[in-house]
Amino acid sequence: MNEDLKTGFDQWQRKALGVGVLFLFISMLGAYRDLTGFLRSYLVAYVFWLTLALGCSGVLMLHHLVGGNWGFLIRRILEAATRTFPLLAVLFVPLLVTLPRLYVWARPGEVASLDLPPFKRAYLNTPFFVGRAVVYFAAWLLLAYLLNKRSAEQDATGGSEITGRLQFLSGPGLLVYGFTITYAAIDWVMSLDPGFFSTIYGMIFMVLPAITALALAVIVVMKLAPYAPIAGRIAPGHFNDYGNLLLTFVMLWAYLSFSQFLIIWAGNLQDEIPWYVTRASGTWGGVALFLVLFHWAIPFLLLLSRDVKRKMRMLAGVSIGLLIMEWVDLYWIIAPSFFPKAPHLTWTDGLVPIGLGGLWVSWFVWQLKQRPLLPLRDPRFEEVPSLGS
Repeated sequence: MNEDLKTGFDQWQRKALGVGVLFLFISMLGAYRDLTGFLRSYLVAYVFWLTLALGCSGVLMLHHLVGGNWGFLIRRILEAATRTFPLLAVLFVPLLVTLPRLYVWARPGEVASLDLPPFKRAYLNTPFFVGRAVVYFAAWLLLAYLLNKRSAEQDATGGSEITGRLQFLSGPGLLVYGFTITYAAIDWVMSLDPGFFSTIYGMIFMVLPAITALALAVIVVMKLAPYAPIAGRIAPGHFNDYGNLLLTFVMLWAYLSFSQFLIIWAGNLQDEIPWYVTRASGTWGGVALFLVLFHWAIPFLLLLSRDVKRKMRMLAGVSIGLLIMEWVDLYWIIAPSFFPKAPHLTWTDGLVPIGLGGLWVSWFVWQLKQRPLLPLRDPRFEEVPSLGS
């Protein structure tokens, strides 16, 4: 790693850590005045930054499974993001120790009044919730450890057999990824409205992380583009591939989101319809329309353009917009559980995401600088095109 890049990494890491600590400290003043309000902001922010690590894990395993030169530039970025799970596990603890402030089913005095079927009463209890969270993080940490361990072995020794091991690991790993994200989304988000149920819910939360992961990868590649060894190895075709993948996942998000709405609404499902009535009425309905336009329609039209996809800065701009819309989407999903009549934005809603993000980005940069920025001995990348090809 050249000195300019090492200096840049050190500066980015320090700045991100400083911003994170400062904003979280200020946010803690809000927690002192209104702990419940702080925790609501914390939940939205935490789920957003968790989706980045989860999405990078999923996209990394997808690359190992199907191959393709599109993974050449972003593989180290994806791997570094998977190594942030220890930080995310620690940051989840505040939510665990304050469950009753967020989840009505965790309040002994109110749970008896909830009209829940027997299986939900058995499923939604604090010890079982904590136990499942431990299982999710154990699975994510183990997958990240094995993927990074095999990748380091490949850097050291090369050989197609390690590529086969990574592929063999990624198939079952994607199944574990799907199951754990589904149940984590049910536990941590859907259970905020314990009467709501949807079989598509988990699939939506599998697609959201993929969008955030690809958007992050494009932005980081743009930041690293002036530095060796990234400089001179970037081809327009790489970004065309990333744009196509973003387009695919944006369309899949729109399809799944509309399918969930259509099935529940057309089926007149009485237990589930109130969830949509809240989110499609009044100001929340305006947020829903905003999501339709800026999370689907406009990105869809932009990503249809070959010129947009092949120009790094233009695609990075779309990626930044998608990251912002991911936070808006999560806020639209989560916040109406607390404020059913209208959005109730507070200053902690703005500070907490930046605070957690500063910590996450600092850890991510620290991990990114630990290893070479490009795979060293992966036989799949022996003839990757260089700039201008």
